[in-house]
Amino acid sequence: MKHLFLTILAGVSLLATSLSHAAQMKALVIDGQNNHNWKGTTPLLVKALESSGLFKVTVATSPAKGGDMASFKPKFSDFEVVISNYNGEPWSAETKAAFEAYVKNGGGFVSVHAADNSFPEWKEYNKIIGVGGWGGRTEKDGPYVRFIDGKATKVMDAGRGGSHGQQHDFVVEVRDASHPITAGLPAKWLHVKDELYDRLRGPAENLTVLATAFANPAKGGSGHHEPMLMAIEYGKGRSFHTALGHSPECMKCVGFIVTLQRGAEWAATGKVTQKVPADFPGADKLSIRD
Repeated sequence: MKHLFLTILAGVSLLATSLSHAAQMKALVIDGQNNHNWKGTTPLLVKALESSGLFKVTVATSPAKGGDMASFKPKFSDFEVVISNYNGEPWSAETKAAFEAYVKNGGGFVSVHAADNSFPEWKEYNKIIGVGGWGGRTEKDGPYVRFIDGKATKVMDAGRGGSHGQQHDFVVEVRDASHPITAGLPAKWLHVKDELYDRLRGPAENLTVLATAFANPAKGGSGHHEPMLMAIEYGKGRSFHTALGHSPECMKCVGFIVTLQRGAEWAATGKVTQKVPADFPGADKLSIRD
């Protein structure tokens, strides 16, 4: 009898494990070129996503700068969500068309930090990320998006697109607590020393500002509450844009890890099933995972 019980228990455990693996979503991380340390940050993106138990991650690394970019042809349609850790040379027309079709037809996308510097001349990519910086972006590319008087506001001032002051710890403020990505998070939480992107600008279509941070002029910032976490609808697809994550150290912040996990799940499925962990940072408390 004891033998039978153990056999049944083992079978149930095996079935549960099998179902868990079967339920995992396929995620693709893209890297290979970046003015940031992609070799150090990609493993942390993979670790964060897979530690949620929701994703099985594949990495697609582009040719190095000056290489044969025409050979870079990820099959986006094989994945529920694509995460970009890429900021480099343009993709081929074929790869760009495949990516646009992937998101437009319901694929999920996550833009991490400097991925929003990429492709300033690619109109549809800029719609997918909502706003971006650097690469010669100016008012010709769209408005700034700032949080003013309690709401996200498009500001069509002239000026550069993209800047940041000195790296420092800063408070992230949730601005839409009803969105699946931010639902249940503390209203304010402290993020580790990072680049606080400001003056991002772009089409800003179908964009929801989920969380902001104040770009303190004393640190070289814009003096405005700038978007840090955003959700964008594009066709049938969804895009999560996080401006956080400059370095490996930044990506060890529990706030970064959890919002990445939740943002990737939302981009892939339109919902978030994950609970907010007990070690999530508070308004005056950092939280870091090794």
